[in-house]
Amino acid sequence: MEPIWNLLYLLEPAPFTLIVTAVAVTFASAVRALNHEKEMERNRDLSEASITLDKSQALMIPIMSSCSLLLMFYLFSSVSQLLTAFTAIASVSSLFFCLSPHVAYVKSHYGLADPFVSRCCSKSFTRIQGLLLFTCSMIVAAWLVSGHWVLNNLLGISICIAFVSHVRLPNVKVCAMLLSCLFVYDIFWVFFSERIFGANVMVSVATQQASNPVHTVADRLGFPDLQLITKKLELPVKIIFPRNLLGGAVSARSAADFMMLGLGDMAIPAMLLALVLCFDHRKSRDPVNLLELNSSKGHTYIWYALPGYAIGLITALAAGILTHSPQPALLYLVPSTLGPVIVVSWMRKELAELWEGSMPNFIDKARQVEV
Repeated sequence: MEPIWNLLYLLEPAPFTLIVTAVAVTFASAVRALNHEKEMERNRDLSEASITLDKSQALMIPIMSSCSLLLMFYLFSSVSQLLTAFTAIASVSSLFFCLSPHVAYVKSHYGLADPFVSRCCSKSFTRIQGLLLFTCSMIVAAWLVSGHWVLNNLLGISICIAFVSHVRLPNVKVCAMLLSCLFVYDIFWVFFSERIFGANVMVSVATQQASNPVHTVADRLGFPDLQLITKKLELPVKIIFPRNLLGGAVSARSAADFMMLGLGDMAIPAMLLALVLCFDHRKSRDPVNLLELNSSKGHTYIWYALPGYAIGLITALAAGILTHSPQPALLYLVPSTLGPVIVVSWMRKELAELWEGSMPNFIDKARQVEV
């Protein structure tokens, strides 16, 4: 056990930035999920409809995640280039999804002309959308060439937001089932997998770097400046920050040089936040403001879950510092986020409604979120 004053390390730039980023991404994912659902309802667009998990699907997620984890543990070097290519495609799509609302706002605000240029998969494609898609592709290409951690984080954040927007939970019952299963999943693979498989499977997979297919192709084509293309990549399935975030000119290259947090440790709690945010929105009859913490018409449940997430994340990092060993983040995040929601809803006699749930109706134009 490390001395308690070692917890002051959490105030250093890298861990502090990691905490702030994770909390911000979790909140942004929930808000984007709410807005996406409203957009789909408003436009009657079912082509991008969200997937709502049922009980059987929720139970399958930890099982499939375990299978994927073992597959990558044993065969990562063989499939890493394929994973990189798949991740690059997913990153372009996710980044496009995240930036589209902002581009649409700028286009509307400045009255920019945006003629249709083609139709793809029964959907119209405009010139600005084409430019946005090109920009997203260039960002992913820059990541493939440089492997820079800032680009890695940008792509990881976009994947997290897109996932939470498209995969939804219908009620707290399914949410509790999913979080409980992932709670056990995280504890097993971090604390007990080494006894069975001879190594910490979760840590081994999380710290492996993938082979860069761009480097491989450039090498075979005899590209003259091959050293400009990174040979190994951190896949954007986690956010990473160099431990010497504000110091040193030499970039960190090994896993030990980074602090990291898996996307699942943001996306899974964000699914709960999205659920309660939708519930709050459905319950409110008047326009609501996200900053109205004490108002009965405000988004109150999310303001219990979000601080709980921050507390759980800080506790997980503190436990890692004190024990000097990897910690399963969901061990701390599940009770710190789900617990306050259940307790507060029980005190307000709304637990039964949250527990069984019903998908919110976003067609009601009288309900507008004022951000």
